[in-house]
Amino acid sequence: MNDSKPNHAPSDLVGQTVVVIGGSAGIGLATARRVRAEGGQVVLTGRDPDRLRQAALELQPTGAAAFDATDTDRLEQFFRDLTDPVDHVVLTAGSPFYMPLADMDLAEARRHFGERLALNLAVALFSRDKVRPGGTLLFIGGTGARRPGVGLTVASTLTAALPALTANLALELAPIRVNLLAAGFVDTPLSASLLGDRLEARREELRAALPIRRVVGPQDVAALATHIMVNDALTGATYDIDGGQQLLPH
Repeated sequence: MNDSKPNHAPSDLVGQTVVVIGGSAGIGLATARRVRAEGGQVVLTGRDPDRLRQAALELQPTGAAAFDATDTDRLEQFFRDLTDPVDHVVLTAGSPFYMPLADMDLAEARRHFGERLALNLAVALFSRDKVRPGGTLLFIGGTGARRPGVGLTVASTLTAALPALTANLALELAPIRVNLLAAGFVDTPLSASLLGDRLEARREELRAALPIRRVVGPQDVAALATHIMVNDALTGATYDIDGGQQLLPH
């Protein structure tokens, strides 16, 4: 008698629908690909119509909408227009804000801080009647700004705020589950745009220093995201994925 388990067990995402906000590139696109590979359906949004069109050609989503997710009126309309319930919503839209206090543009800092918190709250508010009980809202945050540093004032404050927001929403939205992925450096087009010609040097530095001896990619984050979707014991928590980056000295 062979008691060994099959190499590929059926995924619990079969027959489920996942909305990926920011699903045309980076972590969002990788997550949408993973959902489709595991038998789920996706609804994609993205700010760039051309990138969204390319993602849609590849993934054949049940729906796609091009808009800036920080436009909360448009975001509300998007959720209102969903005709069927969904199982999970993943929010990957947004970018970090790095600026030393000496160079601080207060209006820009206020805009970024307010938009980031408002976006997470808006997704929770507008999706609450669309997500099936036991489904997931999954936010993306970071780990890098947990250590104080010059230029990290706004980023560090948001890094501290998002776990508290996630835990409170998990209580308010129950039985919908709410969780936060906190990533370190992830090798995405956004990282490339932020680092420019310093990208390869940063990759080499991380390959040498990280305990996993490689750079974390968007597919790594996607794998954790889909696990959190299907594990219905998980809510209100923050899950770090940084390849051990936080263990390194300054």
